[in-house]
Amino acid sequence: MNTIRIYVACLASYNAGTLFGKWIDANQSTEEIHAEISLMLRGSPEAGAEEWAVHDYEGFGEISLSEWPDISRVSTIARLLEEHGDAFSLWYTSQDGQNVDMEEVEEKFLEQWQGAHDSKEAFADYLLDSTGQLSEIPEFARRNFNFEAFARDLELSGDYSFIRCNGQVYAFSSC
Repeated sequence: MNTIRIYVACLASYNAGTLFGKWIDANQSTEEIHAEISLMLRGSPEAGAEEWAVHDYEGFGEISLSEWPDISRVSTIARLLEEHGDAFSLWYTSQDGQNVDMEEVEEKFLEQWQGAHDSKEAFADYLLDSTGQLSEIPEFARRNFNFEAFARDLELSGDYSFIRCNGQVYAFSSC
């Protein structure tokens, strides 16, 4: 995965027609990011620089940041992206993660994340097997079980959603 970082610009310099800012690693604590922003502002060519904005970012996948994001949210997102990669990015953008309180975002993600699978059918097989339901089906019926239809029903019921990415199907529950 690419470095997860934000470009923080000094607005006093920007308003004076000068581009001045710094790329900051977002995968660090809120306090460390704020310290780097303060250091950047102290180095500004404009005296008394105090205001800043995020003018660019990298490594956040499909996750969008505003110009004035909550730095604690940025830090948490970066940590979770580092730990979980595409799975977290896909969950955050497709499962309304931006509206989950940051104190609960990791727990909610881990509750809903059902793994990456080769196909929806492979997930349906995994689900039945992991819950023990597959072993309850006689062998002759198992060979004829329609995992494709079962996966479709799981999705249509709203209980699960699937996103294809990088040759895998990422599965999420709606709980």
